[in-house]
Amino acid sequence: MLEIYKSTDARVLEKVDVITKGCWVNMSAPTPEEIARVSNDAQVDIDIIKDALDDEERPRIERDDGQVYIIVDFPYIVHDESGLAVYETIPIGIILTNDHIITVSLKDSPIIEEFRKNRVKEFYTFKKTRFALQLLFVISSYYLRYLKQINKKTNEIERVVHQSLKNKELYAFLALEKSLVYFTTSLKSNKVVLDKILRFSYLKMYEEDKDLLEDVIIEITQAIEMAETYHSILTGMMNAFASIISNNLNIVMKFLTSITIILALPTMVASFYGMNVELPFQQTNMAFAIPLILSACLASLTAYIFWKKKYF
Repeated sequence: MLEIYKSTDARVLEKVDVITKGCWVNMSAPTPEEIARVSNDAQVDIDIIKDALDDEERPRIERDDGQVYIIVDFPYIVHDESGLAVYETIPIGIILTNDHIITVSLKDSPIIEEFRKNRVKEFYTFKKTRFALQLLFVISSYYLRYLKQINKKTNEIERVVHQSLKNKELYAFLALEKSLVYFTTSLKSNKVVLDKILRFSYLKMYEEDKDLLEDVIIEITQAIEMAETYHSILTGMMNAFASIISNNLNIVMKFLTSITIILALPTMVASFYGMNVELPFQQTNMAFAIPLILSACLASLTAYIFWKKKYF
């Protein structure tokens, strides 16, 4: 998908059809024809555009012939086969030319929607450096937002798993732990890119742009600390709850084994008195009552012993 936007003189974002000076070109899972068109009209190397469409591409920043090329990872939500939410990251490319700003990614994202709907304050397509920093800030904010969602899901699963004997909750924990690993790795790589922007003159920035960049770095640092903290907590919880589930299963098995032994004693007595041989008391009027009383006494005695030993 190829979209072209431009801020008007009235500072209103509108969609246009032609790539002109001061416009923003957004590409989400673009076709080869769209890639070729942007490369030709914006005078951008086609290989640079394709790099951002590689989901294994690492975050970095480069500058060549007056163009700045930034790749960072942004978070998004997918669902696995069981319907569990998994948070992953994929690259987004930000290309700043002399006349345009281009964003390239494999998937559409609510992060881009924030700019489409003009929800970001003081966002103008002709302020390329400011736009790039605003985009990095929104990406950092979404990391923090998704980390809070992960923490909330962790607490919800924790309440359920206390009484659970199933693996479903552990699989949910595993999915969240996987998400935190993705987040931690991507956030650290993004921070390296931001540090390079701050230390070296990749982008021409005014004082307020530097303040915005510092805010982005603070957000990234906070997100890294949160991700590492949540990962440590989640790992400890998984180990603890795995032991709890195993212990709960042992308790149930012990209870069922005790019941089986108690029920086996009347069966054993009935089996002896059902044999076709000479048996004690078989000629008396109590021939039927005696096995019943004996079975009840043995079962009751065994149940009392198990109860004293806290088998159930």
